[in-house]
Amino acid sequence: MNQSPLASVRGVAFDLDGLMFNTEDVFEIAGNILVERRGKTMPEDVRSQMMGRRAHEAFAILKEALGLSDSIDTMIDETKEIFYSHLDAHLQPMPGLFELLDLLEARNIPKCVATSSYRDYLLDLLKRFDLSDRFVALLSAEDVVEGKPNPEIYQKAAKSLQIAPQEMLVLEDSQAGTEAGAAAGAMVMSIPNRHTDMQDFSVATIVGKSLNDLVEML
Repeated sequence: MNQSPLASVRGVAFDLDGLMFNTEDVFEIAGNILVERRGKTMPEDVRSQMMGRRAHEAFAILKEALGLSDSIDTMIDETKEIFYSHLDAHLQPMPGLFELLDLLEARNIPKCVATSSYRDYLLDLLKRFDLSDRFVALLSAEDVVEGKPNPEIYQKAAKSLQIAPQEMLVLEDSQAGTEAGAAAGAMVMSIPNRHTDMQDFSVATIVGKSLNDLVEML
């Protein structure tokens, strides 16, 4: 990498949902169905607050905001069922993903995934696109005590890449994830999508439109 501010990058940490895959589109469908079954509508600000967080933390926000009586575990299980019933019809990689992976591998730059989602879900998505073996490490919700925006997962990501946080580039689509990467001391490239473009990315090092922007910078 020969362009500032990326010249010192020695490893890359990828978020998963909304960054590698368009799963936020499917979560939107599932979330709408979940709350409609309870006679509610999903407020955009609540959906925005939920993004980038671990499931229990996200659904705690939903439960409080809408005054829902169901347990968090009940809502998580129901949402998972709805989500998977729609996944095959909608799932796609985000633009530039494969081009970026190929380029990083050509440059011998190690990469990992650091997601707030659970490991079985992470492995399922990667398997669908034969990506499991293309990362040095796969970090998920089970690997941390505190979820994003706490920096713990990106601190562990840097250790998994055997580099200092300051030498790592974090790729994120949410405010919570961006804040986690910045708090860890990493450089952060935020790539908002239609679900997150209203969020605050002021702590990001770079804000792009797609992963193709990073391909062009390298």
